[in-house]
Amino acid sequence: MSLLLRRGLKLPIESPPAEAGAPQLALTDESALGAGFGRDFRVDPLVKPGDQVAQGAPLMRARRQPELALTAPVGGKIARLDLGAGRALSQIVIFRDADADRREYATGDQSPEALRALLLETGLWTGFRSRPFGAFPASDQVAAAIFVTAHDTRPLAAPTRVALKGAEEFFARGIEALSRLTEGPVFVIQDRGADLVPASGRVRILRAGNLHPGGLAGGYIHRLRPASHEARIWEIDAQEVAAIGSLLAEGLVPETRVVSVAGPGLARGRLVRCQIGADMRELVQGLLTPGPRAILSGALPGALEARHLRLRDRQVTVVPRRGDQPRRHWFRAALSRAARPMPVIPTIAAEQALAGGIPAMALMRALSSGDLEGAVALGALSLLEEDMELLDYVTDAEPGFKGLLRTALDEIAREEGA
Repeated sequence: MSLLLRRGLKLPIESPPAEAGAPQLALTDESALGAGFGRDFRVDPLVKPGDQVAQGAPLMRARRQPELALTAPVGGKIARLDLGAGRALSQIVIFRDADADRREYATGDQSPEALRALLLETGLWTGFRSRPFGAFPASDQVAAAIFVTAHDTRPLAAPTRVALKGAEEFFARGIEALSRLTEGPVFVIQDRGADLVPASGRVRILRAGNLHPGGLAGGYIHRLRPASHEARIWEIDAQEVAAIGSLLAEGLVPETRVVSVAGPGLARGRLVRCQIGADMRELVQGLLTPGPRAILSGALPGALEARHLRLRDRQVTVVPRRGDQPRRHWFRAALSRAARPMPVIPTIAAEQALAGGIPAMALMRALSSGDLEGAVALGALSLLEEDMELLDYVTDAEPGFKGLLRTALDEIAREEGA
């Protein structure tokens, strides 16, 4: 397929280059799971502090979806298990043991039903997100289409081709497995280079440029297969697809993902292979420049300060800490000399920040006024918070449109009983 989405922006975020060579193995001594599973993700623990666990072994099950297990990213000792009200997961921390075992899974039966059960039991089901609303798909949900994001256009992200190097066969096997989970198409969003997998049957290749948000799935979903209550659309990252292929080939849950360690607060960048939930302090040790630094999980502009890498993040970003004084944004400075309350003025940057043919100003007006019907008509059900991060960056709006979108999606979900 030809290039679909040509709009986008290049953010002026600098970083020292990554060290040459293949990504280095960097399993940290501590891992934690918690952030990224949802604000009210309630669980039934299968372990307690002090227990020894094998890598890939189930740690807990989702209370509302007991088929779904969360598995250990590393083998070792359960150091802490924090649950909130109603057994909502706060955090589970594991101290890694280099000599720990790995849990093996039987993969002989690869029928669609067995594949679904295997992904739920191994925790790889958490690699999927279902639109609308962005939750994990229900265990019996059938996708109308699956979008694979295989070209990360976020600033300073690791190139997907580098991340998949040596795992090309696993990726192809994972794509084939996805085609057994849906009767619809499987779209692979990639760069303009050679096809990562052959386009055949229901597998279709979409080519994106290097401007952000060209690599995000939201614009493509809106253009090609709009999400709705009747048509659930799944998305998954290319590394998670390769992890599925690796599981099917070897019977083991892969230990690592490729992560970019970058940002203006580093003396040098690096690409590493680390576990999900890795301790980011260890990943940046010896790389920081002098002065106060903030270690963020994710890519700018949507990265958040944390200690451990969040579930879906594949980047650690280090920036100078600015203290309590907020940074003066150029757009806010211009508006503060105009009128109050400060309006969001139509700009080319705002339209470029929202790919996929969605009219940015119309959507912003609908979200700001609480016009749910208008937001749905404009494509809000195909979007998630990440699709709005660049829009928030170029407008510096308060409240941010990322939060307004989540409020709208939650309200629509309540009204529909989703």
